[in-house]
Amino acid sequence: MSTVLVVDDIQSELQLISTYLIQGGHQVIGAGSGEEALQKVAEKIPDVIVTDLVMPDMSGLELCRKLKKNPETAKIPVIACTTKSRQVDQEWAKRQGISVYLVKPCDQQQLLDAVASVVLLMA
Repeated sequence: MSTVLVVDDIQSELQLISTYLIQGGHQVIGAGSGEEALQKVAEKIPDVIVTDLVMPDMSGLELCRKLKKNPETAKIPVIACTTKSRQVDQEWAKRQGISVYLVKPCDQQQLLDAVASVVLLMA
């Protein structure tokens, strides 16, 4: 079982993604902002982070860059789950350290497959 930190400023999205992951056998930690996510990571380093990209105060890309700059968190795979669907957004996100890019609405199997793919790389 992997521990997944889910970051989304929209509560319904946070709950849906968390439910998908819990049903898939993962332990979930939720955060409603990038700042809260950084606090949660400081308390317990997750195996994977699933984040929205469009959030007030700190975007998911900014969160990813901060995590990648810190040696203690640099290797945590970050999955983007966002409404931004343009190819240029996906390419930019990969350059910022995003491991897998999912476009909302993603279904449960897409999400579970994405998490499994990055967990396998870490093993």
